[in-house]
Amino acid sequence: GLSTQPIWRKLWDDVMKTRPPNSENITCWRKKFLETFFSNVLHGVLDVSSDWRLHHHHFSPLLHSSPHVSQLTLCNMLQGAVELSAERNQKVLENLAGSLQILKFQHLLSSDQSIRRSLVLLLHRLIHHGSVSQVSMYSWPVPDTVLLVLILSMSAGFWRSGNALTYHSSPCGLCREEDKAQSQELAQEQAERGCYERERSSDEIQKGLPRAPKEADMEVNGCGADAHLNSVLSGQRSSPLRNQVCEEASSKVPCDHTSVQGGSSCCVSDQLSCHRVLRKTHRRLKSAMGKKRRCLRRSRGPHADQDDLYDFVFTVAREDNSGLLNKNSATEGGNTENWTSSSPGSPCTGHAGCKKRGSAGIFSLKAAQRFRSVSTLELFSIPLTGETCRTLSNLLSSWVSLENLVLSYNGLGANISCILSALRALSRHSDCHLRVLRVSDVFSHMPCMELVRCILSAFPQLHTLSVSFDLKNQLEGNRPEGNPSCSEVEIPASCLEQLEIRFPREPLHTVFLLPVLKASKSLQQLSLDSATLPSSQELGLLLEALKECNPNLKKLSFHDVNLAEHQKEVLLLLQDPILQEITFSFCRLFESSTTEFLSEIINTVKRNSALKSLRLPGNRLGNHRLVALADIFSEDSSSSLRQLDVSSNCIKPDGLLEFTQKLEGYIQQRGGQIQFTHLRLFQNWLDQDAETAQEALRRLKAVCSVVNDSWDSSQAFADYISVM
Repeated sequence: GLSTQPIWRKLWDDVMKTRPPNSENITCWRKKFLETFFSNVLHGVLDVSSDWRLHHHHFSPLLHSSPHVSQLTLCNMLQGAVELSAERNQKVLENLAGSLQILKFQHLLSSDQSIRRSLVLLLHRLIHHGSVSQVSMYSWPVPDTVLLVLILSMSAGFWRSGNALTYHSSPCGLCREEDKAQSQELAQEQAERGCYERERSSDEIQKGLPRAPKEADMEVNGCGADAHLNSVLSGQRSSPLRNQVCEEASSKVPCDHTSVQGGSSCCVSDQLSCHRVLRKTHRRLKSAMGKKRRCLRRSRGPHADQDDLYDFVFTVAREDNSGLLNKNSATEGGNTENWTSSSPGSPCTGHAGCKKRGSAGIFSLKAAQRFRSVSTLELFSIPLTGETCRTLSNLLSSWVSLENLVLSYNGLGANISCILSALRALSRHSDCHLRVLRVSDVFSHMPCMELVRCILSAFPQLHTLSVSFDLKNQLEGNRPEGNPSCSEVEIPASCLEQLEIRFPREPLHTVFLLPVLKASKSLQQLSLDSATLPSSQELGLLLEALKECNPNLKKLSFHDVNLAEHQKEVLLLLQDPILQEITFSFCRLFESSTTEFLSEIINTVKRNSALKSLRLPGNRLGNHRLVALADIFSEDSSSSLRQLDVSSNCIKPDGLLEFTQKLEGYIQQRGGQIQFTHLRLFQNWLDQDAETAQEALRRLKAVCSVVNDSWDSSQAFADYISVM
C-alpha cells in the first residue's frame, strides 16, 4: 500500500538532472521516468556510464525500460529507428510492439535508402504486427516526399513485402507464420470442398440430375472462374473487381473474334487470358488475405470485414501511366522509391487542387498487401503538395480503421477537394470508424461555414468536427472547377456532437449556420471563435436557432467575439436551463457595461441550478468584479457552479485575498455545503505581491482546487508594448 512515487521522483533528479516540463500534471512518475529514460538512451542524450547503478553488465537500459514505453518520438535522421531495427535490439522491438501506443515523428530530415529500410522494418513490426494506434508527425517544413508517403502508407496498413523489403536475409517471421497457417487453412478447406463435391456428384448421378461443372470446366469458361476464386478466398467479391480484372485482361490481350451474344461472353482467347489474370490475382491476394484477416481481426475484432482486402483495387494504374509503371518495375525492381499512387478509381479525380493527373512515382497500392492500420493520424505543420494530397486521399478512401484525423497547418488550399473526395468515398464503407476530424490552416480556401457544410455532406457520420483558419484567402472566390458551392448542397442528418469553428474574422451569419444546426440534432458542444457579428440581431437569431434545433446542447463557447453590446443575449444564455458549461473568453463583456450588468449576471447565475462551469478569461474583471463574483455562493444561492475560470483578468493579490475571505464567510454560513471545486487563475498579476498572493492561495486551496502559474506580468506587459 505504499506509493513509490517519491522514489521515482528522486530518481528523476539523480539521473535526468533536469526539471521536467509540466511537472504539476505528472500523475505517474514511474511511467514518466522510464519513458524519458528510454528515449534519452535511444537518442544518445543520456550516458548510462555516468551513473554506477546503470553501468552494469547485467543491465540493458533499452531492454529493461522498453516494456513501460507507451509513447515514442523519432526525430532528425531517424537514428532511433536505425538503432531499434538492429539485430541486437530484436527483443527490445518485440517489447515495444506490445507496449507502444503512440509513435511520433518530429523535425525529420531527408534520409537515404538504408535508413528507410530500417524505418520500414520498424513500422511493419510496431504497426502491422504491434499495438501502435496513433501516428503523429510534427514540424517538417520541407518534407521528403518518399519518406512522408512511406510513413503514411504503412500507417494505413499497406506494405509491399517480398525480396525488395526483406531484411536480415529473411522475411518477417510473423508473416511467415501467418502464411503457413493460412496455407494449411486453405488446403483443409479445399480438401473438405473436394469431398463435398465428390459426394454431391455421386448423389446427382444416382438421381439422374445434371452434373455440376468441375473446376477444369470452370477454367475453360475463363471469366466464370471467379466463382471458384470466390470459394477459395472464402469471401464474396464485389462485381466491380471481377469486371476490372476481366477488362484488364481484355486490354492486355487483344482479340478480333468478339462475341455477338449481347456482349455477355468472351471469346476463347479472352477467356483464357482473363483466367490467367484471375489466377495471378488469386496468387497475389491469397497470402495477403491471411495477413489481413488476422491483423484486422486482432485490431478491430468483430468489425473486420473480408471485403476490405479488395479496397486497394482502385489503385490499378491508369493507362497513361502504364509505361511509367513498367519502367519503374523493370529498372528498380521494387525499391521503396518507386511506388506509385495513381489510380482510375481513386477518390481524387482532378479538382482544382488535383490538376496533375498521373503518378506520384512513389507507392503502388496495387502491389501492396493490407495489414493492421492505426486509428489516429495527426499531421502538424507539414506542407502537403498536390502529389502527397492525392496519395493521402487514396489512402483515406479505404482507411476504415481510422477514428481520428488531424490536419493542421498543411497548406492544403484548393487541395482540400482531395480530402473531401476521400471522405466521401470512405463514408460509403459500412465499417468505417472515422468520428473525429480537425482541420486548421493559415488561409481558408473557402468560407468556414461552406467548408463545414462540405465536410458534413461528405461524411455525416462524424461526431466531432473542428475547422480553424487564421486568415481569409483573398482568392477565396475562385472555386474548384466542377465543384459547386456547398451552400447549395443539402446536408443529410448527421451524428455530430461537437462542432468547433474558428473564423478568420469572418461575419457569423446565422442563416448559413442554421442548416448545420438543423442537421445536427445530437449536437452537445458548440464553439465559435474569432467571428464578427454583422448586426445587433445576429446573436439573438443564433440563440433562437440553438433553442429550436439543438435541445441537447450542453456546452457553448465564444472566444474573441465582441459581446460588449449584447448584454441581453448574454443574460439569456446564463438563464438557459439546459446549458451546463458557458465560456465567454476575451469577449469584452465589461467594456461598456454598468455596475447593474455585473449584478444581473451574479443574480442570474445564483438562480440557475443547471450551470456547472462558467469561464470568463480575458474580460478585464479586475479586483472589484472578482470580489463581487463571490456572491454567487451566498447563503440564498441555488447555484450548482463547480468551476470558475478568471484567467487573464488583471487580478492582483489583494483582490484575490479579499475574494478568498468572502468565499470562506459564505462557506461558513452554509455549514460547509458548497459545490465549488475548481478555480483557474492563469496569467494574473499575482507576482506584484508574492507574500499576499501565497496567503490567498494557501487559504483558497483549503476550499477548492486552484490552478495557476508563475507568470511574469511585467515581462508580459513589455512584450505587449513592443508588439504595438
